[in-house]
Amino acid sequence: MAAEIVNPRSDSAPEPDGENSPLDSFDPAFALHRGGKMAVQATVPIRDRDDLSLAYTPGVAKVCSAIAEQPELVHDYTWKSQVVAVVTDGTAVLGLGDIGPEASLPVMEGKAILFKQFGGVDAVPIALATTDADEIVDTVVRLAPSFGGVNLEDISAPRCFEIERKLQERLDIPVFHDDQHGTAIVTLAALRNAAKLTGRELGELRAVISGAGAAGVAIAKFLLEAGIGDVTVTDRKGIVSRDRDDLTEVKRELAEITNRAGLAGSLDHALDGADVFIGVSGGTVPEPAVASMAPGAFVFAMANPNPEVHPDIAHKYAAVVATGRSDFPNQINNVLAFPGIFAGALQVRASRITESMKIAAAEALAGVVGDELSADYVIPSPFDERVAPAVTAAVAEAARAAGVARR
Repeated sequence: MAAEIVNPRSDSAPEPDGENSPLDSFDPAFALHRGGKMAVQATVPIRDRDDLSLAYTPGVAKVCSAIAEQPELVHDYTWKSQVVAVVTDGTAVLGLGDIGPEASLPVMEGKAILFKQFGGVDAVPIALATTDADEIVDTVVRLAPSFGGVNLEDISAPRCFEIERKLQERLDIPVFHDDQHGTAIVTLAALRNAAKLTGRELGELRAVISGAGAAGVAIAKFLLEAGIGDVTVTDRKGIVSRDRDDLTEVKRELAEITNRAGLAGSLDHALDGADVFIGVSGGTVPEPAVASMAPGAFVFAMANPNPEVHPDIAHKYAAVVATGRSDFPNQINNVLAFPGIFAGALQVRASRITESMKIAAAEALAGVVGDELSADYVIPSPFDERVAPAVTAAVAEAARAAGVARR
């Protein structure tokens, strides 16, 4: 695990201006964020002229010339192979929505320190003052020489799908939209263990996903890739099906591969007899709809701060209950996945993150639970020190097997 993170500037940062400032200086959240949550720290000393001449001119010129002749040396003689760009446009920040790039920075800083704390990976927040998909792609492509990977964060659907696809087509470093794939990986890990606990196979299960945004679409595709029996996805207007004429291109593609049972109607109808509920939409699912699910069902109500089904209700009917909150058992938390995934990809200089690498991450994460498996423990804690090493090793091995590793 990485060393404890401290903020060397918190005591010296200026107080908020103005007598009528809305900021509560006694609020611990504001106190922690004052001055920012991260800083750049040198890894080599500069104590005298000799150190300076090696770290900067003239010594640095030798390294620059060597990289110019052999570009691959950049991975050995800079931080490129250890650093990820955390890129956002501020359009889908947590549960706050489109709050803009400046307001998104506290979240991006937070993401960066999670990379460091849980995966030993350096990360740089980059908040872009544009929401145009092509402008975002062009900007990130121009920045890419400085980074070993790109983590897309809090970019609204459906633009996020296009941005990720175009970036990976143009770059030979991993591009990963965590709101999609991180959520899907942790969900699959928990679902595998829930099935194991109740003596069922993934292929026997029918899941219903509430929400057809970035997370919902990615989870549906990933569960199908992993071999689940069937997935039905719902949005605000009901079940995403081929019969609807109001679907976006992304949802039309989703309708072609989901809902094999041919259901139509509302979320309540979809839940009747379903084995799994996965909530990534917010709102509240009526108790009678939860009660209509199959015996021994799984309820993963992941909206924050208010789960779609409160655990007190879910436990009346479900064998396994998970949420996105840390104050209930079985927290579906992306920090279980993305630090180890990037650490593994960077370790082998992978050119991309494949489906097989994501499935390997989910299997490794599920495996950490091991013999401790119970209804209240189908997914490990983010603070379990076994998590990142297990995911890192599995992703690196899967990258080699997939032929995308370069060392």
